[in-house]
Amino acid sequence: MNRRGEAFYDDDALTGDAVFEQAQIAVLVSDRASRLRYINPFARELFGLVDDTDPRCVTLADLGIQETDLERANQLSRRALQGDTWDGTFAVKRPDAGWLHVRVNAVPMKDASGAVRGFTVFAGEALRSGRVEDLYGILERVGSRLAGSLEFDSTMKAVAEILVPQFADHCFIDLFDHDRLVRRISVHAEGWTPPPGTWFDVGDEISYPDRHFVYTAMRRMETVLVGDYAGAAGHDDRRSARVAEQVGVTSAIAAPLRARGELLGVLTLALSRLSPRQKTRYGAFDRDLVGALSSRVALAIDNARLFEEERSTALAFQHSLLPRTFPPFDGLSIAHRYVPAKPLEAHGHGIQTQVGGDFYDVIPLSAGRVGIVIGDVEGRGPHAAAVMGQLRAALRAFAQADREPADILRELDEWVRRLGRPDDSGGTWVPSVSCLYMVYDAWSRRLSYANAGHQAPLLICDTGVEELALEVSDTLLGVKLRGAPFDDAVYHQADLELPAGATLLLYTDGLVDRRPIGGTVDVQRSLEQLRGRVGEVADKDVEQIAHTAVDAVPGEIDDDTALLVVRTHSGELAMEEGWFIAEAPTVGDARHLASSTFKNWGMDRDQAELACLLVSEIVTNVVIHATPHPSRREFTDEGVLDSGTGLELGGDFGEGGDFDEDWSDLLDGAEDESESAQPSEFLLRLRRGGASVWVEVFDRDLRLPRIRSAGADDEGGRGLYLVDQLAARWGSRPTPDGKAVWFEVPLKSE
Repeated sequence: MNRRGEAFYDDDALTGDAVFEQAQIAVLVSDRASRLRYINPFARELFGLVDDTDPRCVTLADLGIQETDLERANQLSRRALQGDTWDGTFAVKRPDAGWLHVRVNAVPMKDASGAVRGFTVFAGEALRSGRVEDLYGILERVGSRLAGSLEFDSTMKAVAEILVPQFADHCFIDLFDHDRLVRRISVHAEGWTPPPGTWFDVGDEISYPDRHFVYTAMRRMETVLVGDYAGAAGHDDRRSARVAEQVGVTSAIAAPLRARGELLGVLTLALSRLSPRQKTRYGAFDRDLVGALSSRVALAIDNARLFEEERSTALAFQHSLLPRTFPPFDGLSIAHRYVPAKPLEAHGHGIQTQVGGDFYDVIPLSAGRVGIVIGDVEGRGPHAAAVMGQLRAALRAFAQADREPADILRELDEWVRRLGRPDDSGGTWVPSVSCLYMVYDAWSRRLSYANAGHQAPLLICDTGVEELALEVSDTLLGVKLRGAPFDDAVYHQADLELPAGATLLLYTDGLVDRRPIGGTVDVQRSLEQLRGRVGEVADKDVEQIAHTAVDAVPGEIDDDTALLVVRTHSGELAMEEGWFIAEAPTVGDARHLASSTFKNWGMDRDQAELACLLVSEIVTNVVIHATPHPSRREFTDEGVLDSGTGLELGGDFGEGGDFDEDWSDLLDGAEDESESAQPSEFLLRLRRGGASVWVEVFDRDLRLPRIRSAGADDEGGRGLYLVDQLAARWGSRPTPDGKAVWFEVPLKSE
């Protein structure tokens, strides 16, 4: 043995390399680019690296560091390369899917000139040793995890995985559901699972005996420590106690979860022989630590529940503004989806539950036609949703009045302006809205549309998936300036014909404006992904296409999404039509066409006779009232002039100045003009769908019919009243050169 002060030399002493190879601590050496140059055997074992892994192919990020800790790893590199030391704890996921916490110390490596060439990392598994500094670190980690999310189940499970196996071998979280105590979390070390029928599983209702330590913790509202579990196991039932003995449970802690003065449940941690550790029993310090931990967990649970309740209310409000189901439409198969956006992270204002303004609708129109709409209100929040609800209601009212698509968008533009609200600058904020409104006629496959700045739908057919070619696209609703040029101030309308069996995918921008994790939004790339995925299921049903479209573009959903999938098909459609002269004898001809057509279609006899009666009433109404050139009277300073004869009326009041009301000369002139004019024509169109028959009569008279209240002695005025009482639905709509009167009758008697 050397004397004090003498140097120690021994040929058998270990070299520095040998010390690192045998050291029971992880040693990693990194260069300035964070590429590892050396990994000792203990580090390979700790991080689960394959023995023949080349260190030069590995970086710190490849060691399985949890995503939330990557910024801390970057901080380690920056500090060490600046010449400072760094220490902290990382959560690491091994290749075998096991989790562990690693305590890390990093020191810079300098050359002879003092320049930093890299750094060395010394690491070891934290918490299992029971070191006080490691136990304090667990509060920081759990607190950070609880603050990072408001999704209850994933947050609670992540907390349990932090505690197991670093601080405990078993973790249970039991929460009250009204008066029932239910197990919500059950996590065990080493992948162990209790035998069925022994320990309570997730979802089971729990009832602890009165003298059980967990019950005591809840009753006293304080953290209870069981230093020797063998003495407390007698309060468990026989099967639970036997499993606890087999697994070797040595100590346990139960902490009540209380927030805002209310008991939410209980957190229970236990140690056993499942994982090797130096510390086998909990002490007073551990009890206080778990007590502090439980208060944070309870607050997180309470916040998560409040958030889920708020979000559930918001989504219920959102869904109430959108149609849940659609009635069957002839010639169409429809699927629809609404996907809410993820919670909005408002820095400094917590996590905000947001509803959106995306909307869709499919509206039954006259004679089996269908109105299809998709739109998106600017912004998010209750105001956007409220605007959407009012806008959709107004659009449905305009559409059911059989207005043309361009006219409807003009009306909606004015409606949106009225929904503005005062802004901070003293002006009025008016929301901008994109809206595509289309009217589809399944019998002709004609599509009439007007577009207020919405993206074109995808057309899915035999030739592939491509954007539907829209000839017109105008400005968003609510953004046009008063006094703008005519071409910029109106909405235009166009028509197109869809291929047989075509499918349309209408969607809002939330479907493609998705941000990949760690990336940025690329709409063009998203559209390519959407077209590719939809093309793979183009031959499937509309529900499968909708399901695929929702998940076609990966990434975070920062905006809500609405989509409609509409497929056209011929189904049981049939149509017959004929032109007739508007004269009394043609009423019988029109009725004969209707009768023979209904018979060929196999219509119920009683319903066919009813439909023929209504055809007679509408056609008779056209013959009587749709004259080719109706007389018009104009009141002028010179008297009353008839537009047909130019005769001045009322010019001669006779003796005594009395007004002469003899109109016989005017009526005779109108009759002569009617005889000399060409007789008008009307079109009778009959349509058959899957469950109904529609009858339409077109003429060139611009006046829309209305129901009269005929007196008891009146000979006429009851035709439309009969139609109103006997038809399932009826109505009239203007056409470019006149009007159409229609009614609907079921194929079979109800």
